[in-house]
Amino acid sequence: MKQMTIRAELADYLKKNGITINQFAEVSKVNSGTISNIMNGNRPIAMQQLDRITKGMGLEEGCFYDMYVEECFIHSNPNWRRLRPFLYRCAELDKLECISRVIGIMMDSLSYTHPLFDTAEDFFAQGKYEAAALLYRSVAESEKYQHSERLAFCQYRLFTIALGGDQDVNLRAAVQFEGFVNRLDEVDQLDALKVLANTYSALRHWDKVMVMTKELGKKASIQYNYNNERARKNGVQKEPAMPLFSYILYSYVLRSVVYRELGDYDRALHYINLYMDMSWIREDTEEALQLMNQCMGWAQANIFLLKILKGDAAMLPEYVTYIEDRKEEFLPGLFKILQAANHYDFNVDDILQRFEPEISDFRDQQRNLKCYNRQIIEDRYTFFMAEIALYYIRRGKYELSIKYIMDSLENSVRINNESCIIKCVGMFEQLRHIASLETQKEYQNLLRINEKKNCFVIDSA
Repeated sequence: MKQMTIRAELADYLKKNGITINQFAEVSKVNSGTISNIMNGNRPIAMQQLDRITKGMGLEEGCFYDMYVEECFIHSNPNWRRLRPFLYRCAELDKLECISRVIGIMMDSLSYTHPLFDTAEDFFAQGKYEAAALLYRSVAESEKYQHSERLAFCQYRLFTIALGGDQDVNLRAAVQFEGFVNRLDEVDQLDALKVLANTYSALRHWDKVMVMTKELGKKASIQYNYNNERARKNGVQKEPAMPLFSYILYSYVLRSVVYRELGDYDRALHYINLYMDMSWIREDTEEALQLMNQCMGWAQANIFLLKILKGDAAMLPEYVTYIEDRKEEFLPGLFKILQAANHYDFNVDDILQRFEPEISDFRDQQRNLKCYNRQIIEDRYTFFMAEIALYYIRRGKYELSIKYIMDSLENSVRINNESCIIKCVGMFEQLRHIASLETQKEYQNLLRINEKKNCFVIDSA
């Protein structure tokens, strides 16, 4: 059976509907001579013409794209003038399969590597991440033996695109990308190390966070003290996303976080003091001053927090005032307050009541975050719910505790947080006897979902 073509489809449509070429030209806004040449096979179909013809026939956008791939790229010599607009339209309409087929043909010629990379960068900037990922993978595959900077940058983009709600996926993405960091441009290395450190922080791999932050501080210090004067004079120096000094400060911030999480509060304080000392910073721009003030605010708040974690409840009012004015700080701040409350038996009912609206609204807020920040926030939220549940167990408020256990467990299963799943299961089993039958069924269903995802079985009998 002969395969249908776009020309044949158009001819069949005109015949069935009794429409002349001139009539269809008026409807489709395509010149009648052009339509005649297309139908006679004397002229290739341009992308804009294809879309107008499709609309004129009353069909769904992109319905002929599979045929277009066959006719214009597989059975004809492809050229970039026709390929480029086709890729952009496929990205707009989410025709990822068509993109995959086309780039499979294109990568037979290395001459397409550079324009494909530029197109991927356009897609990335426009937020078309799935389409961009297809192109980045294709370019990376074509250059896998080149050890090029472009290969490393493709891997960097693929890493950031991969980050999301599943912690196993995030870990694999981080491990896969880690070996490419040192091949990046010196400036890109800073942002890549920062994202890697944040990712490992969300995964609670503190040893990896320390490695990344030390490297970040070292590279940022070298660039800050020995910036490439010749490159700057020639105008080819790439600008980092933040002022160079802020990467140095951020490396100290993260190192203080690592030691705080490990319970080494004296070392945590040492690094807080390091990022409080900004006497070495040469910049005095408005942006620089704003970043320095922000860093000083973190330092003061974290000193309060360290005292709270050591058991000093008198610091709670000052720390609560700090996080109350900073929406981005309230979740990690409340989590630490709850940890201290559970360890030292503080009563923080009034604090939880004070932040109840923010806690209730937080699930909706996290959907608006960038991809590599979202997984950090989702992880914090999941552990936060579990910590509230533990707090209410210790206060004898068991029904309220079950509510937070189920919330945390649902999020844990969704983001694949194994350690928090185990924690939630342990708490729920303590309270199973007072849970409603409906809640018990929901609990068992979540465990079954987790088992299907990971073949990871928890005995809840």
